[in-house]
Amino acid sequence: MPDMSASLALTHLVPLAKEVDENKVTPGVLGFIVFAVMALAVWGLMKSMNRQLGRVDFTEETDPKATTSEPEPAGPAGSGGKTSPAKG
Repeated sequence: MPDMSASLALTHLVPLAKEVDENKVTPGVLGFIVFAVMALAVWGLMKSMNRQLGRVDFTEETDPKATTSEPEPAGPAGSGGKTSPAKG
């Protein structure tokens, strides 16, 4: 069985909605206050994010356990990666 209080509320609110002139509806003071609070919250979050990103150290520390030898190049740059046969 449907909730009787919901249907009763709808029957009372529908005539009130028809009395409102659709050309004069504006967000009003409450809409401005909500928008202003949201704008201030976004500004504060961006300022906090800037401060946190300023503290980040982007330099990567080298691992002391890593080997210091670098990989050898595949071959001469002009040969297309192919090596010449050994003499002998």
